[in-house]
Amino acid sequence: MAHSSWQIAASGALPALIAMWLVDRLDAKRPEPARLRRLVTFMGMVSVIPALILEVVISKTLGEKLPPPLTYQGASFHAFVVAAFVEEACKIWVVYRIVWRRPEFDERMDGIVYASRAGLGFALVENVLYLLREQSLGGQLTTWIMRAVLAVPGHAMWTGMIGAMAARRRFDRRGLGLAGGYLLAVAFHGGYDFCVFLQMPLHFEGYDWATKLVMPALVGLTLLAFFVLRSMARTALRLDDADATLAARSTHG
Repeated sequence: MAHSSWQIAASGALPALIAMWLVDRLDAKRPEPARLRRLVTFMGMVSVIPALILEVVISKTLGEKLPPPLTYQGASFHAFVVAAFVEEACKIWVVYRIVWRRPEFDERMDGIVYASRAGLGFALVENVLYLLREQSLGGQLTTWIMRAVLAVPGHAMWTGMIGAMAARRRFDRRGLGLAGGYLLAVAFHGGYDFCVFLQMPLHFEGYDWATKLVMPALVGLTLLAFFVLRSMARTALRLDDADATLAARSTHG
């Protein structure tokens, strides 16, 4: 791979870093400790390793009993089980293991911040790996742009949904909690990957015209995830602000 190709692959970290800055701005009123944010991000990066191992194990065991990825059934299995089920579990485990029981996790918005950070750490490594696999400069540039605007923010939003719902359950005893958030994230993540994997069976069956619908579907799913997480973030901030106001009044009253 040429020197410029290596540089492009390394620059694949930029979309995740920019997204981290944007996520941190959501919690600008009462920000989380920088060291904890960095730790969660780093462990999100490390979580790529167990995710890859689990994906290989599942593919070689359960996957051998199912049709290959070039079929609709195989595409569904690899999208929802091999990718979404495993990766979302690994990412949210980072949040649960590192910060869930810490005193710094004291607001609803913290669930979104830490979970999104874990997702973006994962996305950073995954993005660079995808770019390294591309054999041509044109392929790298196309992958860079596509993943920067869709897959990278997707990882932040999918895992952010888990953090939001888990935190809402923790602080308000409302909603479906960790399990519900996880299933929602798997549905979004799996649906996204299924659209990508679906191109292969569609092509083999001669439905090339249908593959042109993949990009609008990916954009639509990403926008829907954005609006869902934005609604969750607004609710979290509103409730956190109300709690902070009450705490301030009780302190001065």
